[in-house]
This record gives sequence, structure tokens and C-alpha cells, in this order.
Amino acid sequence: MDFPIFHIDFIGNRMLIAVDAILHVIINHALAVGALPAIALLELSGIRTKDPRWDRLAYRLLKIIFIITTTVGALTGVGIWFSASLINPAAIGSLIRVFFWGWFVEWIVFVCEVSLIMAYFLSWQSSARTPEAKLKHLRLGIFLAAFSWITMAIIVAILGFMMDPGNWMSERTLISGVLNPMYFPQLAFRTTLAMVMGGMTMICLTYLFTRNDLPFRTTVIRAISSWSGIWMLTLIIASVWYYQVIPQHMLANIPVAVTTQEYVSWNSSLKWLLTIGLSFVGWVLWSSVRHPGQVHGAKYLASVLLLFAMLGQFERVREFIRKPFIIGNYMYANGIRVEDYPLLQRDGILQHATYAAIREVTADNKVAAGREVFEQTCTRCHTVNGINSIRGQLKTMYGDKPWQPEVIAAYIENMHGARYFMPPFPGNKAELDALSVYLASQQKRATAFNGAQTNGIPKPDKISASTVYGTLPNLANPHGEQQ
Repeated sequence: MDFPIFHIDFIGNRMLIAVDAILHVIINHALAVGALPAIALLELSGIRTKDPRWDRLAYRLLKIIFIITTTVGALTGVGIWFSASLINPAAIGSLIRVFFWGWFVEWIVFVCEVSLIMAYFLSWQSSARTPEAKLKHLRLGIFLAAFSWITMAIIVAILGFMMDPGNWMSERTLISGVLNPMYFPQLAFRTTLAMVMGGMTMICLTYLFTRNDLPFRTTVIRAISSWSGIWMLTLIIASVWYYQVIPQHMLANIPVAVTTQEYVSWNSSLKWLLTIGLSFVGWVLWSSVRHPGQVHGAKYLASVLLLFAMLGQFERVREFIRKPFIIGNYMYANGIRVEDYPLLQRDGILQHATYAAIREVTADNKVAAGREVFEQTCTRCHTVNGINSIRGQLKTMYGDKPWQPEVIAAYIENMHGARYFMPPFPGNKAELDALSVYLASQQKRATAFNGAQTNGIPKPDKISASTVYGTLPNLANPHGEQQ
């Protein structure tokens, strides 16, 4: 409401950030958090055994981690900031206000992490000159692994807050925001999952890099598999703990989140497939401990891909089940605060949207006003013709028979009750009617829907100039003066 609406209709806002965020999380968990402790263990083994093969292998593995994390990992991390700021600036702005000092610390830790990985990688070969230098170098690796985990630990607090703010709703403090009900269970889950992913990724690469030294391959794979197997057992415990603290209304959204509305009945089957997938990874690790020389590399690769796919699906489900909120019980997915709804439903959303091009619905502008309402209230999640398109949803519901604005309006008015994951409609009756007319008009001829980056930004008027973010008009006053 307080910002111009960015929108790419063919891909949609959700998919834009999802691709970037999931890629970043996979790199972060598998390489930055999960693999770096395994690298330090390999270096330690080289120091203890005085066998240079351990050191050479660890350096080759670190080189891959260094290249990927400092290029794709860093770029996708910055990409999350850009895409989140474009897609839902109200939500990211609220999170910055709550977690300003948390993010401040995280940025410092991240700079230290980047400095450490550069020092760790670039000084590797020179550190082999003396045993004392090698021990100092190992400490760099331990600090690097610790700082990588701390970065994740801070971000997890924000992710947990977005699902369930807990006591912050009444206390409004940074500590209450960080120590939300989801924090420690999710941190335990992500930590253990990252360690398993990192260990399995290192096993897969080790299998590739040691093909000319099979006895050494057997020794290394057994060592990393034992390390990963311990984390696999703790992952099971952490998964149960995390699942138990998820709010009940979010658990009810899981079938739709996992399989989409068309395939809700497949939900239980997919749960079994996920269980079988994790069991397969566990079996591969167990086989690698018992008979490391007899496990084919294809099984390691399959395990890595399974873990990557499961993490991607976890992120998708986690993002969906918190709906209808973007920040639990505080802000809906459309970027509108829960406490703003009474005002908007009284006056209409167009009267309070800073960059709305139309302020009032009339008999002559219903389609144009409806498009404006759609832009303000629906485009955070829906497109017209692209991914998660509103035309596709309406066609599923009403088929090829003429879409009736009255029927669409009745559904939108009650959609939150029928489908809890949909936010309530925030506007007034006139805007609801206009939105319904606009949606019905898209059946035969859907017009191209572009955001402010294409259409431009409407010039602010007296209404938008008088908007003060963070305050509410006095609803008891018919003129709406601010409290």
C-alpha cells in the first residue's frame, strides 16, 4: 500500500524469490554450514596421521566450496534482499525495524565469514611449511565453520518469527522476537540437516576425487560417513521437535503446501516418499561405515540430490503454511497489517494506497478500478496469466461457462473461511464489486498485467501525501483524523 507495486506476470512474485532463495539456502546449508566442519576434520586427520593425502583432498574440496559460496552463494544472498524489497517492501521493512540490531550483527559476522574463508583458502598451501603454522591454519577453519553457523542462527530467528512471533505481539522487543516459539526447534532442524547435507556432498566429491587411490577413498568415506551418520540420528530427533511446535492452523495447510490444491489426496503418499528418501540416505551412510568400498558413487549422488530436493520442498512448504500471513498474526501475505483491516474495510483500500491511480469506484471505471484493487491486494501471490494465475483459478472453479461478477464477489467475500490460507478481502463493498467485474472481464480477453516498473508510478496526490505509516485514524471519527 505504501510502495509502488512491482510485478512480473509471467513468473509471479512468489516464484521470483523462491528460485533465488532456495538456491541460496541449498548452497548455504550444504557447503557453508554443513561442509566446512567436514573440511576441518579432514585437515585435522592430516595433521594427526601426517599423511599429505588428507590435506590435498581437503584443499580440493575447499576450493569448490570457496568458488561456489563466494560467487553464486553471495549473489543469491544479495538477490534475496533485492527481490524481497521489490515484492513485499512492507514486510521486509517491518522485519528490519524489529531485527535491526540482529541484522547489524549478522552483517558483521558475514563480513568476518568472507574474510575467514579467503584467509583459510589462500593460506592453505603456505601453512604446510611448519606444524605450528598448520595448527594455526586449522583454527582458521574452526572459526570459519563457527561463523558460518552463527550467520544461519541469526537468520533462523527471523524465519521463525515470520511463522510465529510469540510474545513479541505484546512485548515488542528484539529479545522476544528472537526467542520466538519456533527458533530453537528450527535451528536444531536446520543445523542437523545442514551437517548431513554437507557430509553427503563431501562424500560424493571424495568418491570422485579419489578414484585412483581406492584404499584411501575407503578410509576417508568411512570417516565422513561416521560423522554424517551421527548427525542423521540427531536430525530425526530435531525433525520431530520442530514438527511438534508448528501451530495447528499451519499443519492444516500442509496438504495444500505439499501437493497444491489439485492433489491434496496425495499428501500422505508424499509423506511416505519423504520418509523413504531419508531412510535411503541413512542406509547409504550405514553402508558406507560398514562397507565403504562397496557403495557405488551413484548412490552417493542420488542421496545428495534427494537431500537437495527435500530442502527445496521444505522451504516451499514452510513459506506456504504460514499463510494467510507473511508475518504470523501481524501482517497478511498481501502486505497489509492485520490492525489496518478495519480502516480499509470502512474507507476502501484505494483511499489509503499511496500510489493508487484511482481513488474512487464509479459506474464508469469499474474495470479499471478493479484492476487497481487487484494490483494492491492480490499480486503479491497471484498473476493474471502466469504462475498461480487468477484466470487459471477461476477456470478451475467455474469452467468455460460465463463468469458472473456476483458469484465471484460472493466467493471472494467468504474465501478466507473456505480456504484459510487466503487473506480476507481488505477493501470495501464497492471495491469488492469492482474487483469481481475486473476478474470476470479476463475470461474472454486477458489484458497484459504490468507492474510499476513498466507502467510507471502515479504522481502522489493529497491523499497519499497525508498518509503516515504506522498510525491509524480514529475509527470512531467519521472524518478519520489520526489518533
